[in-house]
Amino acid sequence: MPDLILHHYDLSPFAEKVRLAFGLKGLAWRSVDIPVWPPRPDTVPLTAGYRRVPVLQVGADVYCDTLLILREVDRRFSSPGLFPGGSRALAAGLSSWWDVGTFLPAAKLVTSIIGDHLPEAFLEDRIAFMGEDFSRSASLKELPRNRQRVAAQMTALSEMLGDGRRFLLGDAPSAADLTAYHTLWFVRKNGGAEAEALLPFAPLLPWMERIAALGHGTRADMAPAEALEVARSAEPEPVGAFADDASGLEAGAAVSILSDGGNDPIRGTLAHADADEIVIRHEGPRTGAVHVHFPRLGYSAVAA
Repeated sequence: MPDLILHHYDLSPFAEKVRLAFGLKGLAWRSVDIPVWPPRPDTVPLTAGYRRVPVLQVGADVYCDTLLILREVDRRFSSPGLFPGGSRALAAGLSSWWDVGTFLPAAKLVTSIIGDHLPEAFLEDRIAFMGEDFSRSASLKELPRNRQRVAAQMTALSEMLGDGRRFLLGDAPSAADLTAYHTLWFVRKNGGAEAEALLPFAPLLPWMERIAALGHGTRADMAPAEALEVARSAEPEPVGAFADDASGLEAGAAVSILSDGGNDPIRGTLAHADADEIVIRHEGPRTGAVHVHFPRLGYSAVAA
């Protein structure tokens, strides 16, 4: 089986979600370190313009968005499962609820503490891409609101664990745990004691320790040029029959992929679509032909 290649940076909370999945399953994987903000000249050729972090590469197939990445890792390595007891839809719903409700408020709570230390280029990039100002002065203005939002989400999480269960869906960790953990990990790691004092962490710490204990599997570094050569030397894996009746498009159509909450210029040829996934074909001199995969939740294909 081709190597699992994760394109990420160490402080990415969404990448932490995937790294923990590797740990839960005891997997070996290759790590390609990418810049915290664009330009990312060795990543964009693989992703057809998708710029979020992380992305998972397997040969000439590239998987975007952690919702789909976790599903793909679980499909290839089914035990121990990320969706115990047939919980894939439940885990997806919990993950969406948590990410939408906590990521931005938590990030801005952190930048209300450390925003003065962020590079100007980073701040300008996030304003252009997300329409959000992560400077300390701007974040402090929103701190009362963001603190309340994150605290409310954490209280709901504590209630879920209040019956003594070890993990959110029962006795085994799931994708829902990895999703809920990654934002809180980011807050503690970057905001330190000052951030912890603002939020109700105490009831969640035993659960967080159990998640952290999963580790990250076995990591080996890989140079970006080597990852590009892996793609160029491989062929995309076959895709299933085209089974989409939602977009009105057909296989072979030139499409743009629209993502919620971003303005990535993602373009390619529609290779596959069904109820769960959109796949586009993208070609370039540094990669050859690659298939770039997106989940249906949060993404849509439109005629280019």
